[in-house]
This record gives sequence, structure tokens and C-alpha cells, in this order.
Amino acid sequence: MPWLTRACALREKGEICMSETEKNTEQKQQNTTYSLNDDRRVKTLSPGAMVTKRFFRNRIAVLGMVILIAMFLFSFVGGALSPYGESQLFYREDDQTQKYAGVKVNTELRYQQVEKNAFPALAQAQFVLAKGKNQNEFVANNIQYTYEEAGKDFYIISRKGGAPIAFASIATVTSASGNETLPFDTQLAILRAVTNQESSLTLGGDTLTVEEDGTILKDGQPYAYASRYVINAIMSDVTFSKKFKEELIAEIEAGKKEFTFKDADGSEANYTLEYDAPSKAYNIMQIREQRVYDTYSAPSKAHPLGTDKNGMDMLTRLMYGGRVSLYIGFIVVIIETVIGMIMGGISGYFGGWVDMLIMRIVDIFYCIPSIPIYIIIGAAMDALHVDPQIRMIYLMMILGFFGWPSITRLVRGQILTLREQEFMTAAEATGIKPVNRIFRHLLPNVIPQLIVTCTMSLGGVILTEATLSFLGLGVKFPFASWGNIINDVNNTYVLSNYLFIWIPAGVCLLLTVLAFNLVGDGLRDAFDPKMKR
Repeated sequence: MPWLTRACALREKGEICMSETEKNTEQKQQNTTYSLNDDRRVKTLSPGAMVTKRFFRNRIAVLGMVILIAMFLFSFVGGALSPYGESQLFYREDDQTQKYAGVKVNTELRYQQVEKNAFPALAQAQFVLAKGKNQNEFVANNIQYTYEEAGKDFYIISRKGGAPIAFASIATVTSASGNETLPFDTQLAILRAVTNQESSLTLGGDTLTVEEDGTILKDGQPYAYASRYVINAIMSDVTFSKKFKEELIAEIEAGKKEFTFKDADGSEANYTLEYDAPSKAYNIMQIREQRVYDTYSAPSKAHPLGTDKNGMDMLTRLMYGGRVSLYIGFIVVIIETVIGMIMGGISGYFGGWVDMLIMRIVDIFYCIPSIPIYIIIGAAMDALHVDPQIRMIYLMMILGFFGWPSITRLVRGQILTLREQEFMTAAEATGIKPVNRIFRHLLPNVIPQLIVTCTMSLGGVILTEATLSFLGLGVKFPFASWGNIINDVNNTYVLSNYLFIWIPAGVCLLLTVLAFNLVGDGLRDAFDPKMKR
């Protein structure tokens, strides 16, 4: 029929004829199915999304990223949450034994002279010979001497017909303060009085009282002591009371090795007596409870990683040390990158004599032995006593100054390739200034390679800083870094007995450098266009 455009069904083939209207409807449906607005079409990923996808498919790189995040949280968040300060000192009460006094027990004759060389050694030897022969006179150096026995183990020596010039006695005379040497005549008079068991004596118009134990009183106060025990204080501001000397001598004669003395205020002090055979003297050691630094304390609830040699919490120092090490690493890499991008961009774009000049400068920097330079500069800062905070700034500047040549070569090589691309030809045709061409069109295309290089350089910078700090040329106390924490292990005893001092810092340093290298490897593979999606 003419008004109907319909095809008949082909029964033998099983096909059905469709009207022209149905065909048009089906065609519209097909066009709609395959339109660009269809959600079922294949999506095209952006370059950033492609890099991210490739990176996260690399499990080792993801592991490195997780370690880095953990280290950042440990250093920056952990340091903020720590109840202790970076340089907070901790103390403990401890019994300290220190030398308090020395006691010399005279068993032989000691000589006192009116003046130096008045009774020389040869005369002393002749005196001993004469005394052994019971002769009251003897000659030495053509000088005749006489002596009298003024008491037991007490002899007064004179030149024949003259005044006394020396005396020999087991007992000695010391001032009450122990820091003053009494005149010869005063010592002689005191020994005479003590030997003769006199109750008093007169010196310079003053009457002094002599007690049985050899104590000489002046106006009721101790003035001097005459005894074969010579007690010397170790510290100049220490004086001994009469009671202390009496009890000390009594304990020595009793053969005791320790004693307790209670002073007038009622406070007690404990002492030990140590006999030194070569010097034939007693060392009086005082046992006193003192507040000392809590150094090398073992890990505990209060200090999970113990304390260092300065009595500081190791866990807190480790946190702040990580913060300093990461700070230095990032700032140094930023300095290197900025200088390297500028120098490499100029060299690669302009070429010619500019390129040759910059590359020769780079070659010179490569020839400079950086480690000796670091050591020399570090020693110079030590000699000049540079402030630790200023020292860290100098350290970052120096490391960054010597690290830019590698970045420069990388940027130059990339720009030499990119400047011949069609987009640069188009940029030149539009009349864009060379500076804008470099910094707006060329350098942004170098950023992916820079990210990879900088990530892997971070680990090297942190290692360099740790090495310098370990050698005492980097970060200084009171600031902490992982390098100077390990520096505390300055002898084999600490190295073998205090593992908690250096192992945690070494582990943190190892993990951080390893993580940066893993992330750098992952980024390098992610930016590679040949990698599979």
C-alpha cells in the first residue's frame, strides 16, 4: 500500500522487515549510546592522576611514604605532645663520696727552721748520728751545733753559743684554721708548753691556755693544735672544730674505718677512713647525699628510652632531633634547587659563552673537596664560639652552597632538549620575554625530574648533617639532631653498655634515609611515561 512503507517478513530466513520510522528510532538510540556524555566511555586520566596511580601501585614506594609520614608525626607532633622540654634536665638523689680531709700521722722527727737553709739536710743527718751516740754537739759544714732534749721526741737545735735555729719533733703545730703557718718562735713556745705539760703560756703579751690534748686556746677560742696528727682540709673554706678533731683522732687510734660526726646544729655526716700506705696518711672521705644529674638512666616508665649523659630524656631528644634533621634536609635541598634551577635554566636556554661559563663553574665546584671544607669551617666556628642557633643557619647555607651543581646539570640537560620543542617555537613567535620563557614554559616541564632528584637528595643531606654532627662539627648542644645524639657514644664502655643511647637514633636515621630513597625510586618510575597504567 502506498501510505505504508513496510517490509514483509522473510519467513525462510527468519528475518523481520522494519518500517523506516523504526529504523530511524534505532539509529538515534545507537547515537545516544555512543555519545561523549556517556558514563560508560573510557575515561582519560590527567597526568597528575596517572602519576599518582602509578606511584600507589608501587608497594615499596608506598611503604617508604608510610615510614616518612610516621617519622614526620614522630618528630613534629610527638615533640609537641612530649611532657618534657628539649633541654630539660633531670636529677636524682645519690650518695656521693668525696675527699674531705687528709690526716698525716707523724712517726718520724720533723724539722722546723727559723729561716730557710738555717738547718740544711747535711746538718740534719749529723744530728741523727750525734743523737744515736748520745753526743750533744756535732759539726756540719764547718759549723758547730748543739741540741737539748726538751721532752720526749722533742729536740731544740742551736748553733754553739747562739739562739735556737731549729727544732725536731714528732708533734707538729698547726693553726686552728689550718691555712696559716705560725711563726717559728710561736711553734717552739707551744711545743715547750705542751711537752712540759704547762697549763698556759705567754705570747706577745697574750696569755694562751694549753689543754691536755694539745689544743691552744686564745680568748677561749682555738688558736693552734700541737699533735703528731696533721689534719689538712681539702677545701680552703673548711675548718675543723676541736670536737671533730678529737673524735677523728680517737677513731684513727681505735683502728676504725668509718665514723659519724654530729655537729652543734645536730646534723650528722658520715665519713670513711682510708689508709694510704705509700704516703702513710689517712684520706677522710665524706659520704653526702647530693642532687646529681640523672645520667644514663635505664629505660623506665618516666623515661621510656632512658636518659643521656646530660640527664635529658632520650625520647624527647630523639623527637626534637628528628625535627632538626628534617628541617636541615628540606632547607638545604630548597637552597640547592633554587640555585640549580636559576643557573641551569640560564645555561640551557642561552647556550654559547653563557653555557660554557656556568658549566666551568660547575666543574670547579665538583673539584672542591667538600668534606675537608666542612671540617675546616666547623672547626673555625668552634674556635669562634658561634651561637648554636646561628651555627645551624651557617650549616644549612654551606651545605646548600656546595650542593647546587648536580641540580644545575640536570636542569640544563632537560632545557637543552625542551627548547627545541614546538611549544617553545610558538612561545618565541608570540614575543614572550626570555625570562618568561624560562620560568613559565621550560622550568615547569623540568619539575617532575626535579622532584625525583630532590627526594633522593634529601636522604644524602640528612646523612651529611648526621656525619658532621657526629664528628662534633654540625649541630651543637643544647639543640639535638640524630647525628649529635649518636655522638654521645664517645667510648667503648658507653657503646657496649648503653645501647638505648645510640640504637634508636641510628634506627631513625636509617629508616628516614631509606624511606626517602624508596619514595624517590617510586616517583622516578611514576613519572616514566613508558610505565604501564
